[in-house]
Amino acid sequence: MAYFVGYGYSDGFTVRMSELLSTLTPETPVRLTVGTDDVCSACSNNQDGVCDKPEQVASYDNAVLSLCGLQEGELLPFGRFTELVQSRILSPGLRPSVCGNCQWNDLCSNGKSRWEP
Repeated sequence: MAYFVGYGYSDGFTVRMSELLSTLTPETPVRLTVGTDDVCSACSNNQDGVCDKPEQVASYDNAVLSLCGLQEGELLPFGRFTELVQSRILSPGLRPSVCGNCQWNDLCSNGKSRWEP
């Protein structure tokens, strides 16, 4: 989400991600999950609520949780989550170790995080 610029797996994914980014406020409570979630709802890899790349998604999710000191199922304000991601992963340059094998890596590598102060 930090580097999303409108490119996506499909038009539906791009629309859904844009909607999420426009509706999530810093105060919006979010429940952290490993696996298919609201962000994945319009992804072309989501087959009836099940990701067809579950190991890859779980590795990304678990790495973020671990680096941010969070737990699956935890509920926190979206703003607190983005602060942790920015300060513990993005600012220190750890993003490539989390998701550097993603097909969109070049976009993120050349972009600026929307949560950067």
